[in-house]
Amino acid sequence: MIGMRFRLKREILGNSAGTIGYVFNQYPDFDVDGEFGFQIIFRNGDYDGFSFNERELYLEEDGFEEKYVDYEFQNVMQVSQDFADGYWNFEKQ
Repeated sequence: MIGMRFRLKREILGNSAGTIGYVFNQYPDFDVDGEFGFQIIFRNGDYDGFSFNERELYLEEDGFEEKYVDYEFQNVMQVSQDFADGYWNFEKQ
């Protein structure tokens, strides 16, 4: 779900274990029927997609941010611009 908050279980994309990320897009997981993959943005502005199985390996659910629930994913260029404009607030981490 858009706005879910995850913590990394291990280092990835230049982010250490424990780094927070927020779901900005979800899509049908083609490997696991009825499940979703999530695209997640991290504190350093990098983002990646995680299938259901990859979420189990790399991510630990850590809550939800209501302020992001209405985020409308258009494309990754917009996600990057929104990050640069300060939309994704990682100040409290």
